Order: sequence, then C-alpha cells, then structure tokens
Amino acid sequence: MNRERVQEQLAIDEGVVHAIYLDHLGYPTFGIGHLIREDDPEHGKGVGQPISEERVTEAFQADLDIAISECEALYDQWDDFPGEVQEILVNMMFNLGRTRLSKFKNMRKALDAEVWAEAAREGRDSRWYRQVGNRAERLMSRLEDV
Repeated sequence: MNRERVQEQLAIDEGVVHAIYLDHLGYPTFGIGHLIREDDPEHGKGVGQPISEERVTEAFQADLDIAISECEALYDQWDDFPGEVQEILVNMMFNLGRTRLSKFKNMRKALDAEVWAEAAREGRDSRWYRQVGNRAERLMSRLEDV
C-alpha cells in the first residue's frame, strides 16, 4: 500500500484545512479530517486557530495508522489484498470508521473471495454510496478495475 497515494486521495476527499473548523456535525476538526481529541494540543482552542503544515501531517499520519490497524483487525486476509484494494479500504475506513464499515457484509464476502468486481457492486449497494456520491463511485470503480 502506498501511504503517499492514500494521503493524496484523502486530501482531495476530505480537504486540507490549516486551521480549526467545525465539521458537518459541529465537532472541532483540522487538517485532513482530524477530529480534535481531548489529548490533542489543539483541544479547547477556538475555531480559526491556525495549524502548521507539520502538525497537519503529524495528525494525519497518526489517523492513517489507526485506519490501517482497524482494517487489519476487520479483514483477516488484509496482508493478502493487493495494495490498490488496501488503499481503497483504508479510504473507506477513514470515512466510515470500523463500526460502519463492518456492516458491509456482502462486500466483505466478495473481498474474502477476491472477487473485486462483486465487492464493488456490493459497495455500490449501500446508503454510504448514495450519500457520498463521487468519492464512493471513484473508489468502487478503482475496486472494479483491480
């Protein structure tokens, strides 16, 4: 899996903001969709507080590590998946979280069988796909082409 390519894709999908802002649910966030936690140095700082490029990168790398480890925990065959499939699933994990991604049971069966086109069809047959739109279609098209 190419971490730099995942970062480039997530920067497009999530956006990159070098200041604290409120996400669509009203939670303080910065960088590439980094939800500020109590143990973050930014906790308690106001909207508009500038965030350095170095801190955005540091927070993203930590979030990426979490998304990868969540994928490793969710998918028994993780290490056997092609890098492209891993990148797609990490993107989905970043967006959905483990609880919601684990509900894609038919997609998971197709992934376990390494039937990528079927996995893409199952991914398209979801509320996530209908809600997310272009991002979801791009990811499922990539999965179809593996």
